[in-house]
Amino acid sequence: MIVTRRRMIEAGGGFFLAALLTRPALPAGAVVDIEMHGRDDGAHVWFDPIGIHVEPGQTIRWTNRDPGNSHTVTAYHPDILDRPLRIPANAKPWDSDYLMPGQSFSVTLTMPGVYDYYCVPHEHAGMVGRIVVGSPPASVETVAKPDQTLTQLPDIAVRGFPPVDEIVAKGVVRKA
Repeated sequence: MIVTRRRMIEAGGGFFLAALLTRPALPAGAVVDIEMHGRDDGAHVWFDPIGIHVEPGQTIRWTNRDPGNSHTVTAYHPDILDRPLRIPANAKPWDSDYLMPGQSFSVTLTMPGVYDYYCVPHEHAGMVGRIVVGSPPASVETVAKPDQTLTQLPDIAVRGFPPVDEIVAKGVVRKA
């Protein structure tokens, strides 16, 4: 079989297309920024981006860019306000406490898996986010089994999480 220039270009184009369709996690070592926003009238609040894919050991920094509201960044974990576990079982949960406009909070995530978080005063407004660290297992259960002793998530929060496969495919998912 003779390899022609045209065949080499076609093969290279296929590799290029495959590289475009599979986005790697954000590079390890770089700090990933997530901003907290809100409309001036307070009618809508959100994290931007709402979903990110990072490598283990990545530092995530949230900054409150909403001039009219304070916000929190709080992991879903039974140790924090009796919430369902929605981070890897052995991961350390976090709670930023209230961040005033311009303030930041950071965590470094070392365990692979899916981390769901929310803003305590705005969870009922759907202010949630999701981080995928490393390569999640093929089947990821992100909705905890119902435990009547824990405070369950409001429906608007559950609907707010972007799908894990979309986050892995895109690398970054912004609120629609």
